[in-house]
Amino acid sequence: MTATTKTLSVLHRGGVAPASDAAEQRLPLTYFDMFWLYFHPIERLFFYKHPCSVADFTDNIVPQLRNSLSQTLSHYLPLAGNLFRPLDSSMPELRYSSGDSVAVTFAEYSEAADFEYLTGNQAREADEFHLFVPQLPESTTDSESGCQKFPLLAIKVTLFPATGIVIGVTNHHVAGDASSIVGFLKAWSSTVKLGGEGDFEQLARNNALPFYDRSVIRDPTARAEIYWNQMRSIKLGESQPGSITPTNKVRETFILQKTDIEKLKKMVMEREPDSIHLSSFTVTLAYFWSCIDRTAAEAGEEIGDEELEYFGFAVDARGRADPPVPAAYFGNCVAFVVAESRHGVMRGEDGFFAAAKLVGELIRDKVNKKGELLSDADEWLTKYAPLLGRRVFGVAGSPKFDVYGVDFGWGKAAKYEAVSIDGDPNVSISLCKSREFEGGLELGVSMPKRAVEALAAVFYHGLKA
Repeated sequence: MTATTKTLSVLHRGGVAPASDAAEQRLPLTYFDMFWLYFHPIERLFFYKHPCSVADFTDNIVPQLRNSLSQTLSHYLPLAGNLFRPLDSSMPELRYSSGDSVAVTFAEYSEAADFEYLTGNQAREADEFHLFVPQLPESTTDSESGCQKFPLLAIKVTLFPATGIVIGVTNHHVAGDASSIVGFLKAWSSTVKLGGEGDFEQLARNNALPFYDRSVIRDPTARAEIYWNQMRSIKLGESQPGSITPTNKVRETFILQKTDIEKLKKMVMEREPDSIHLSSFTVTLAYFWSCIDRTAAEAGEEIGDEELEYFGFAVDARGRADPPVPAAYFGNCVAFVVAESRHGVMRGEDGFFAAAKLVGELIRDKVNKKGELLSDADEWLTKYAPLLGRRVFGVAGSPKFDVYGVDFGWGKAAKYEAVSIDGDPNVSISLCKSREFEGGLELGVSMPKRAVEALAAVFYHGLKA
C-alpha cells in the first residue's frame, strides 16, 4: 500500500450537541480520574462491512448517526463537555455547559479496496490507520473561569464507497474508563439500530443508565488532592497528544482460540494445581509475556538477564470497592496491579510457567482478596512513576468488554483496532473477545516489523508444540 496515493475527503464537519439540553453539569475528579489527567487520548476504530453509495451515506446514514448521537449524549452530558483545568492550584473538574457539543466528522476514503487489507489479522502498516482516527480539538483558555478547557470526545465516520464504514472514536481518558466508554458506544449504536429512539427507558428500569454521583467513590485520605498536588509538583505537561505518524510500526492481530487457551491452562494446572488464579486472562498474559521476551534478541533488543521488567494491567474496581460502586457508574474506577520479574526468567524455558504463577498469584492475592486492591491507592503515583523508562508491558482493553457487540445495525464489526497502543513507549497489547471464535481472544500488537515477525513465529510455533 502506498500512502501517498490515498485521499480522505471531508463531507461534513460540525458539532453534535445533546438533544435534551441542560444548563450545566459539573463533576469533580476523583482520585481514579486524576491518575489519567495527563495520559494520551484513547483511540478506537470499528470497521463495518456495509456496502452503500455516497448518496445513501450522506442522505440517510449521516443524519441517522448525528440524530442518534444527539439523543444518546442527552444521557452522557460529560462527553459533550470539557475538562476544566485551573491555571492556579484549584482542583480540575469535568464541566458541561449549555451549547457544548462533540466534534464529529464525516468523510469519504478514496481506496475502497483497502478495506480488506485493513481488517485482516496479518501485519499491516500502523500509519495506515491514523487517517481514520479523529483528533480531539485543541484546548482553549477560558478567561472567565481562569481554566484551560480540554474537549473530551471526538468522532470520525469514514465511508469506503460500496464496501464499508469505519467509525473512529477518540476520548480523553479522564472522561471515563473502558467500561464507561464502551457502554456509551453500545448505547449510541443501539439507538441507531432502533431508528433513533433508543431504549433508555429499559436502561432506566434496569438501573443501567450512566450513574454520575461521585460520592460513591470513598476517599477518606483525600487521595484526589494528593494526586493533584503530586502531578502539579512534578510539572507534568499538558495532555499528551495521540499517537503520531510515522510510527515505524506494524499492527498484527494474534488469535488464541478456546482450544489454545484450554491447552495453556492444562499445562499450568499440571505445574501449579489449585495454587493460583487460573483463567483465560492469566494464561494469555503469561503466554504473551514469555513469547515477547523469547524474541527480544531476534527483534534487535539488547537486554541483560538481570534486568527487571514489569507487566501491568488495570482492574475494574466497581465491584471490589467497599462498599461496591454501581456497575453503571460513569467515570474512571480502575485500580492498577503490576507483576515483576527478570528478563532472564521470562525468556527461559520455563518463562511461561513463571509468568503464569506471577500473574495468577497477583490476581489471587491482590485483585480478588477483599480489601487488598485499593489498599495502596495513596501511593499509586509515587509507586508507579519510577517505572517510566523501564521495561514495562501493558494491556489495553479486557475480554469482559464485548467491543464486537457495538452494532449500529450493520452487524458485528469486521474488525476492531485499538490504535492508541501505537503511541505507547513500551509494548502494550489490546485484548478483546474474538470476533470469530467462541471463547477465543484477540491480541493486537503494534511494534516494529522485525519484532512482530519474530513474535509471530514463536507465538504460533509454541501453540502447535
